[in-house]
Amino acid sequence: MTIKRHGVGASKGSGQKSLPFAKATEADGWLYVSGQTPMRDGEVTGHGITEQANIAIENMLQIVRDAGYGVEDIVRVGVWLDDARDFWSFNGVFEKYFGDHPPARAAVQSSMVVDCKVEVDCIAYKKK
Repeated sequence: MTIKRHGVGASKGSGQKSLPFAKATEADGWLYVSGQTPMRDGEVTGHGITEQANIAIENMLQIVRDAGYGVEDIVRVGVWLDDARDFWSFNGVFEKYFGDHPPARAAVQSSMVVDCKVEVDCIAYKKK
């Protein structure tokens, strides 16, 4: 089995410091995308759950596309919400991206490591 790591050293955190993990790791057709927050240029951006959810999902999908996969290849999404009351608003954003290709999903309430409202990750599969 060959393991390919995507975006090593390309992710920047606060203060533009490189983060010590790959954006995604690929093995035998499986793509594991690291958690994505509503971060642009190393800074959390967006106000409110709707805007932050859009940014986080777009960040995740960009990694999926960069690795040669599509939204239709995503089999599972993990969601962490800072506030459980944002669940239904998040669902509205999620449906916009995955309505035609709904993956399996887990959503939990969790304190965030960075000051944001949401984090998402995913697993995709495409026969190689």
